Amino acid sequence: MIELKKNTAAPEFFFGTQVRKSPYFDATIRWGAKGFSVYNHMYIPRDFGDAEQNFWNMVNGATLSDVAVERQVEITGPDAAVFTQLLTPRNLSECAVGQCKYVLLTNDSGGILNDPVLLRLAENHFWLSLADSDILLWARGVAINAGLDVTICEPDVSPLQLQGPQSGHIMRRLFGERIDTLRYYWLEEFELEGISLIVSRTGWSSELGYELYLRDGSRGDDLWELIMAAGQEFGLKPGHTSSIRRIEAGMLSYHADMDANTNPYELGLGRLVDLDMDAEFIGKAALKKIYQQGVSRKQVGLRIDGDPLTGPNNEFWPIMVAGQQVGKVTSAIYSSRLKANIALAMVAVEHTEIGTELEVITQMETRSSTVVEKPFYDPKKKLVSG
Repeated sequence: MIELKKNTAAPEFFFGTQVRKSPYFDATIRWGAKGFSVYNHMYIPRDFGDAEQNFWNMVNGATLSDVAVERQVEITGPDAAVFTQLLTPRNLSECAVGQCKYVLLTNDSGGILNDPVLLRLAENHFWLSLADSDILLWARGVAINAGLDVTICEPDVSPLQLQGPQSGHIMRRLFGERIDTLRYYWLEEFELEGISLIVSRTGWSSELGYELYLRDGSRGDDLWELIMAAGQEFGLKPGHTSSIRRIEAGMLSYHADMDANTNPYELGLGRLVDLDMDAEFIGKAALKKIYQQGVSRKQVGLRIDGDPLTGPNNEFWPIMVAGQQVGKVTSAIYSSRLKANIALAMVAVEHTEIGTELEVITQMETRSSTVVEKPFYDPKKKLVSG
């Protein structure tokens, strides 16, 4: 986290040229960004003040977040559909033009390299909207040896996230009634005062929400201000992705809840793997073996006893049974809505039954915890699906 310089009359940030800035960078500072971190080699605003207030702003109204760090890997060319399928174990044969899919990208051992949202803009035109890992390099490396006619690049595309129950009203103010026909996990092309956009009904919050993919970085400031102005009467606030809301929803964070040493079955994401399809994909043989043998650990939800956590965990907390480590907490937070400390954890399978009691060792103390169902809130996703 890059912090403000202390004891100065005005906010002062120290940014280098080796890390890229988003098209919304100046706007986020004007609107109160107080801290940044680095994601996909770019600065992302992570702090607009109180994190709990940011959560309530989102779930009661709407927030606008700069997520330009979700870089796009663009795949085009005559063999784009075949090549894109090669990258993921999810069956894309019925993915229509204009549809989005949550997918996993796997390596040859079945490990997860990224969990992007895939957008199909045309028959042979795909975007992978990335979590934090270098998939552009991976895709280009795969393409060299694939023998397929594809072009791989990172286009000038930078998304914003508008999330929360008031987001539909704001989008209607911006785009009219046409926005009402946009379905969950679908996309359409829009233009707003000469600004070319792809808009999708997606987002990292499990609230009603939209992502607006700006296709001309020079218009970033204009787009931000247009949205904020349209949202004024609906209580729109500038903000950042909420750790509270995404953990409530059981949403995964790459490098925290999974990495290249984690496979889909450990996360309960076997539905995103089609071992029976005719198409080949990287990791197919390894995932068949894992499926047949079973896994030795699984992700679970935990409720952690004790006083409210003062913030998210900044390290993996060991999980113990009878003095032996049986897993680790990957993401933890206090939910003021649920009035509970909630967490995602990776645990040995013999300790994953609902109701199992485990010990969690935080930085300060040992706490009791219980394995519970996840997601912790709105398990049928009624809010996000509308």
